[in-house]
Parts: sequence; C-alpha cells; structure tokens
Amino acid sequence: MGDNKIRVVVADDQADIRSAFRLIVDSQPDMVVAGEAADGASALDVARRLGPDVMLMDIRMPRMDGLEVTQKLLNDPRTAGVRVIVVTTFTWTSTSAGLWRSAPADSCSSGLGPPCSSRASGPR
Repeated sequence: MGDNKIRVVVADDQADIRSAFRLIVDSQPDMVVAGEAADGASALDVARRLGPDVMLMDIRMPRMDGLEVTQKLLNDPRTAGVRVIVVTTFTWTSTSAGLWRSAPADSCSSGLGPPCSSRASGPR
C-alpha cells in the first residue's frame, strides 16, 4: 500500500502493552505505528505533532487520562479527525460503561466485558 498506510499512535503507560500493540499493528500490510506515548500529556503532544489516522488509547494513564486526551483531540481542529480506540486491561464495570458512553471514541476491553464497540463515523 506504500505511503497510504494507516498511521497509528499507541498510547499506554505500560511498555509491554505498547510493544504488543506495535507488533500487531506493524504486522498489518496497510498499517504502521507512527509513534508511541507513555502518558496522556505525551499522547496529546504526539498526536498534535504527527497527525495520526488512529490512536490506540489507554483509559488510565499518568498526567492525563485517555478520555480527557480524547476530548482535547476532538476539540482541536488539528486533531479532530483522529479516530480514537480506547483500550484498557481493567475489568469492564458500570463506571467504565458510563465513561465510555460519554466519550466519542471506540472501545475495546481486554478484561471481562463486552466486545469492542464502535462510534466510528466512517472513513476520513
């Protein structure tokens, strides 16, 4: 696919989780990891600098949680088109469900919870 690859930023405070996502994303012929961030503030900075197509965003990170980062991305004209997929290793709870419903993002839980849910509005 050449230069038309989907550019992904992985934001998670656990290095092993970031590495696992990098392996998965980079193994896809039409995707590439464009950047990584270990905390929410860095995730926001990386997204603003690199302008990825997609962000894989942990909910719970130091310096700023993933939901706050998502809101800031959507309110910034430079990053409003970035698709955010919220990921977490925490168990899905009614609190998690409420937080997700309030966030304009896609969600995947790797804990005990519902399968991935999407709020995607179509291709950019």
